[in-house]
Amino acid sequence: MFPFALHSLHKPAATFFKSDHVKQIAEQTNYIYPLSVWRMFTSLLLAPVLFPRFFFPALWNSVFGRKESSSIRMKSILHFCVACSWARSLRKQQVSHIHSQWINSCGTVGMYAAWLLNKPFSFTGHAADLFRERCALKDKIKRSQFIVCISSFHRNFYLSEGADPSQLIISYCGIDTGLFSPGKTSALNSGSSEKTPIRLLSAARLVDKKGFKYLISACKHLEEQGVDFNCTIAGDGPLLNELEYQIQQLHLGGRVILTGRPILQEDIPNFMRSGDIYCLPCVWADDGDVDGLPQMLMEAMACGVPVVSTRLVGIPDLVVDGETGLLAEPNNSEELAGKLQQLIDDDSLRGKLSQNGRQQVERLFDLSTCLNPLFEKFTQSIQENNLNTDNVNKTNAKGISQ
Repeated sequence: MFPFALHSLHKPAATFFKSDHVKQIAEQTNYIYPLSVWRMFTSLLLAPVLFPRFFFPALWNSVFGRKESSSIRMKSILHFCVACSWARSLRKQQVSHIHSQWINSCGTVGMYAAWLLNKPFSFTGHAADLFRERCALKDKIKRSQFIVCISSFHRNFYLSEGADPSQLIISYCGIDTGLFSPGKTSALNSGSSEKTPIRLLSAARLVDKKGFKYLISACKHLEEQGVDFNCTIAGDGPLLNELEYQIQQLHLGGRVILTGRPILQEDIPNFMRSGDIYCLPCVWADDGDVDGLPQMLMEAMACGVPVVSTRLVGIPDLVVDGETGLLAEPNNSEELAGKLQQLIDDDSLRGKLSQNGRQQVERLFDLSTCLNPLFEKFTQSIQENNLNTDNVNKTNAKGISQ
């Protein structure tokens, strides 16, 4: 392992954890905002003196670099000023590498701070930060020492944006599979002659990219086919009223329930084990937002719950259609209903996907192994930076002695 410090632009208004460990992380995180205008202005004036070799090239890039729009250019200039302030605060700390876990605004600040400090920079991109909120991505690709791809889709995307293959590593976001385990035999596999409704589950923030309106429509198709089921969708968000209205219009009030509340991370295993099938029908939202590779799917599979999702972005790396889960095309409620029906009707398929899904998460998405490529890159970068620093110090010492 290596020492690290967490920095964030903003302090989150709320978290979905209740553990003391998460509170400790929040307390140890350094927050850049709120940032006074005076502090930012002073840092900008001092920056040419503090960072004489790098200030003007970085400033030039913020003003004239490749940007997606004039508004993005203005934001880049602002974030360059923020970076001057942050880099000023980091000057006396032993910074070896700056990594941005998202590549929108925080990635801009991270890139310029690394540039000013003459430190290597890297980033991870996910979904909204790459598409809906993309800003100066080509500049960031050019400046990055390496780029973390969270799926094969992301690797191909960066290549299409001009990245060099040597920059790219695939390191999946993962979960601690030890916190998730299969529950008791579900209603579908109980072997009891007494019929009970099939329990469909879904959970996420109620926003367009999750595709919940297609799940609700798929539930209507299932009802018309005579399937006895209930469906629980956990989460809150701006589409709550709209989805409730859709349920009312389709007369599914006795079938589909919206909890209207997010699930705490620690409560997810019990939620998953309460169902027979987990479905997350992700889509590409009209505003450009999309899921990269949803963690909820990993958590369901780790609990031995067979999953149904869509062929979108990084999901096929996790859910291999017919092997570790089932995939439908996005925005297609009829095909989604067909995949759910297929899983409901086929005992052997459910058993296969339950077992294979758990094994897939353990093999590729467990935190104990999935981050190894990233650890190796960080270690290599830190070692190279320390070696370069030692060489500079030796050169400076030699110059002083003469």
